[in-house]
Parts: sequence; C-alpha cells; structure tokens
Amino acid sequence: MEPTTEVVMARPSPGLAGFIDHYLGYRMTGHEAGLHRGLPSRHMTLIVAIGHTVDVVAQTDPRQSPREYGFVLGGLQATPATIAHDGFQQGVSISLTPLGCRTLFGIPAGALWNTTVECDEVAGPTGRQLWEELQHLTAWPDRFAACDRILTGLACHDRIVTPELTWAWRALAETDGTATITALADEIGWSRQHLGRRFSAEFGLSPKLAARIARFEKANRMLGNTPSFVTIAQVAAACGYYDQAHLNRDFAELAGCSPTTWLAQEVPSVQDRGGLSG
Repeated sequence: MEPTTEVVMARPSPGLAGFIDHYLGYRMTGHEAGLHRGLPSRHMTLIVAIGHTVDVVAQTDPRQSPREYGFVLGGLQATPATIAHDGFQQGVSISLTPLGCRTLFGIPAGALWNTTVECDEVAGPTGRQLWEELQHLTAWPDRFAACDRILTGLACHDRIVTPELTWAWRALAETDGTATITALADEIGWSRQHLGRRFSAEFGLSPKLAARIARFEKANRMLGNTPSFVTIAQVAAACGYYDQAHLNRDFAELAGCSPTTWLAQEVPSVQDRGGLSG
C-alpha cells in the first residue's frame, strides 16, 4: 500500500475562537510503524482519535504509566512524550490554548501540567460523547461541526483567566517568546516576581520557560518546513537564538535529541502541524 496523508484544517466557531486556534483533521495510512516524539508546544494536547488509539509509550512525566487514549487531554510540558503508531493514524487535533482550559474544563491549565488524562476524566460524559460521535462521522465538515457543538456546550464564559495573565500569555505566544519578562511585568504593572508566581500558578510553568517553549516551537516548525539549503544556524538566528549551539541545547532538553537527529528520524507529525504536543 502506498503511504497516504490527508490533512484538513478548520477554524472553530466564533464562540470558541479565543480558546481554540483551529482544528486539524488527519488521516495517515500505509506508513511504516514507528515512534513519534510529542514535543513541547504553546498549545495543550487535545486529540480525538478515530479508530486506533493514541498510544503513549513514554509519558512526559516518567512517574505516569504508559497508556492508550481515545480522547487525550494533556497539559503543557517541557519534555517530549513518545507515541507509538502502526502506520495508521486518524483523528482530530484540537489546538487548545491554556486560556481555554478554565472555560472548557473548569480548571487552570496548571492543574494538568506535565500530565495526560482521558478527556472524560475532566469533562465527564461530554468528553466521551465527542469521541463516540466522531467514530461514526466520515466527512471532515461533520466532524468539525460536532467538535464545535459539543465543545461550545462545555464552555462556561464565566470561567476565564484574569485579563493580566491572558494578555501576558498572548504576548509570549504571539511574539514566539521574544517578549521580555520585564516588559510584560511593566506593561501589566506587576513586579517580575508577582508575575512569575501568578503565571506559574495558572499555567504550570514560569513565563521564562513559556517563552523558551514558544521560541523552540517556532524553530522546530521552521526546521521541518524550510528547504534544505537553509542551515540550522540560519534558523537559529531567525528564531532569536544566540547561535546554533544555543538551539542545540534547547533541542537536547526539550526534544531529547539534536535538531539533525530529529530531522533524520522523525516522520512529520500531522498533530505537530496543528501546533500541538503529541
């Protein structure tokens, strides 16, 4: 069988737009079985598997046991997960921002830091409902419409992140981590220490680490999509690293390998194209 990859992207309904960046439907068939690194990202992990489960064989937190998920929900992370596949993958990846965690699930994103669960463990029967409906729908527009309808039913717009932290998160994400923490604190009118405490309590990580992950995410996307004549050093410079060695160190810590190893070993992941962790 010839390998095939189908990827379809859609925007959420307007009522979800502040919390979900987009949906990514994916279907891969005929590929060789293998392992995929689920990398740190500015988005939380929210993937509805269709057919085969999402098989996490090494969690970001080694204290958490390997597990297969039908509808996986995971927090922000600073280390990679390892996901096994048999050459067939199908599902909908939902680009959930940490700002949407409170609104959809009633908990801060920090409550899920560095961990993954079945969505119904947090969302209750509604999480199971979305998984069940997507198993029986075949057209991507129908699947995205089901996501819109069910996730809108979960959303409670009285549950929101404070304006100061909402602004700080968006500033880091929209600048790919180049906004300085001092500038963020000054703009809000808080001290760096107060911003750090409030930010970490809400999202599970410090502003400095969030900026680092946003910059790393931009770099790994560029590496995966840039022509081969563009060097890693050029990508490093474009993403705000001091030099290639600086980028290499971030890859070693956040991806568990060097950029060259990642490019050589990793089959491009459709979930990563959607801006999600694995």
